[in-house]
Amino acid sequence: MTITIRPARPEDVSSIFAMIHELAVFEKLEHMVVANETMLHDALFGVRPPCEAIVGEESGGEVVTFALFFHNFSTFLCKKGLYLEDLYVKQNRRGKGYGKKMLVALAALAVERQCGRFEWSVLDWNANAISFYEKMGAAVLPDWRICRVTGDALTHLARGA
Repeated sequence: MTITIRPARPEDVSSIFAMIHELAVFEKLEHMVVANETMLHDALFGVRPPCEAIVGEESGGEVVTFALFFHNFSTFLCKKGLYLEDLYVKQNRRGKGYGKKMLVALAALAVERQCGRFEWSVLDWNANAISFYEKMGAAVLPDWRICRVTGDALTHLARGA
């Protein structure tokens, strides 16, 4: 099989959403998924989409991988960056180089858009992914931790507490 990397289209939303659920199960975070296909469609194709996606489609027409990303900004570089939120390859399609092709396509997009950085996060227990990313030239930053405020804590913070 060959794979074609292309921008996601509205008809890909169901396939992407199914893979998001597979990713959540893999990461043992399925209890955190509150999204649905309508929300994903609006996020990708609404009036002001906050994110974009590319997909990998095999020659038979099946979408077997996706990457969802958005732009962030570096004050130190004074340039936008490309932030990869999620990259997923279906379990039965792994080991074919699809993940590498997706990262290459995203890096090319970052260069084309004159981004100063291409970044993503990886779970500290996912040794296979960390090794893969390091082989691709990524530096796993040991001295940075993600801070997240969500749900009730976000509401509480917004009230000034």
